[in-house]
Amino acid sequence: MGQIQQTENSKDVDVQIIQDMYKKFVLECPSGLLFLHEFKRFFGVAATGEASDYAESMFRAFDINKDNTIDFLEFVAALNLVFRGELEPKLRWSFKVYDRDCNGYVDRDELKAIINSIYKIKKGTKKDEDDFKLTVDEAVDRLLRAVDTDNDGHINMEEFIRGAQLDPWVLNMLQLDMNPAAWVLEQRRKSAQF
Repeated sequence: MGQIQQTENSKDVDVQIIQDMYKKFVLECPSGLLFLHEFKRFFGVAATGEASDYAESMFRAFDINKDNTIDFLEFVAALNLVFRGELEPKLRWSFKVYDRDCNGYVDRDELKAIINSIYKIKKGTKKDEDDFKLTVDEAVDRLLRAVDTDNDGHINMEEFIRGAQLDPWVLNMLQLDMNPAAWVLEQRRKSAQF
């Protein structure tokens, strides 16, 4: 059994999981750099399919220095934020996942693409059935109405964070449905089964 380390915000971090990830990282990427296709393979994601777009968005968010690779420090920094971070830094990270073209705002198409990916990935899980009462377009419309305070059709980072902090439904859609920690662990479990 792995060691459990208590963090300052009372979330457990399994040291064995981090060690296992490092071993797999080094095995998959002896160069120390993880490219997009390797990132997908690392987590058992097909090159195309429902998880592919989500994985690509996560890859961009993990790639802190924007060199189209992820080194282990970037990988650990992102996982540390995901597992232990406070709400606002997590929302800032989530914003980067949504901002697919990295232009500083999220437009309707970007919002729709990520929510569509999330819906596809989570469909069929019993605990998330309530999240699918709205269609993707209805969810996008509701998010834009709630968050786009200047009605310019774009969500900047401040609107994204403020909207998530003020409205529990928005927070659930923007941050909790974009729970990379759960997704990473689930993909890790799936890839270990093969």
